[in-house]
Amino acid sequence: MRVIFLGTGTSVGVPSVGCDCETCLSPDPRDKRLRTSVLIHHDGRHLLIDASTDFRQQALRVGLRTLDAILFTHAHADHCFGLDERKYSFTRPIMFRHGAIACFATETTWQGLSRVYSYVFEPAAYSAIPRIVPHRIEGRFNLFGLDIEPLTVIHGRLAVTAYRINDFAYVTDCNAIPDEACARLRGLDLLVIDSLRFRDHPTHMTVDRALRYIDELKPRRALLTQWKAQGLLQSHDIKHAETCTRLPAGVRVAYDGLEVDVG
Repeated sequence: MRVIFLGTGTSVGVPSVGCDCETCLSPDPRDKRLRTSVLIHHDGRHLLIDASTDFRQQALRVGLRTLDAILFTHAHADHCFGLDERKYSFTRPIMFRHGAIACFATETTWQGLSRVYSYVFEPAAYSAIPRIVPHRIEGRFNLFGLDIEPLTVIHGRLAVTAYRINDFAYVTDCNAIPDEACARLRGLDLLVIDSLRFRDHPTHMTVDRALRYIDELKPRRALLTQWKAQGLLQSHDIKHAETCTRLPAGVRVAYDGLEVDVG
C-alpha cells in the first residue's frame, strides 16, 4: 500500500492569500501546502481520503486517471468541496471505472454533505451533477482487500472520522482522541496526525499534543500534517526544515507530494 500526500495544509493553504510572512514566502517547496487530502494506491486501486478544495490541482499533479472510492472524514469545506470538481465528477469511464464513485461517510457527515450538495440528492434538479453511490459507515469494512476501521475523534464539538487502514492510520482535524480510538491506534506502522501549530488552538492539535499522542500510541513512524502558516493575529512559526530538526526520532513533517509505502 502506498500513501500519497496530495495536500498537507489547513483550510487556507500555504501560502495564504494576502500573507507576506516568512513561511508563505519560503522558497522551500515543502512549505507550499494545498488543502489536506491523501491518496492510497493498493493493488491497482485508488482510494481518496477527503476530496479537498484543491482536488483538481492535486489530481493533475500526480497524474491521477482512475479513482475507485472516497472516504470522508467530515463535511467541512476544505475536505469536501472537491467532490464536485466538474472534470472528474461526471460519469467518465476514464476516471471512474463503474460510472459513479463510491463514497463512504458516517451519518453525521452525510447530513453535512447532503446540505452542501443538495442538488446531487434531488432528482432532475440539474442535468450535470456528480454521480456518487453513498455508503453509510457503521463499523469496520473491507474495501479492495484493505481492512478499514473508522474511529471517532473530536474536532472542537464535532465528531470527525479517523481511519485505520491495515497498519496505517489517518487522524486529521482533531484536538482530542478518545480512549476507545486510542486503543485501536496501537501497533501501527505509520500514523498521520493533525498538528496545526505550536501554540494552543481550540479545535486542532498543537505540535506538543500530537507528540504526546505519538509517544502514547508508539507507531513505528509518524508524520505530522495540517500545518498552518497564516493568521492575522498569529505568529508564523511553522517551516518544514526548521521544524523537523525539533522532532524526535521517527517523527517528521509530511509535505505535499510525499509518497510513503506502508506494510
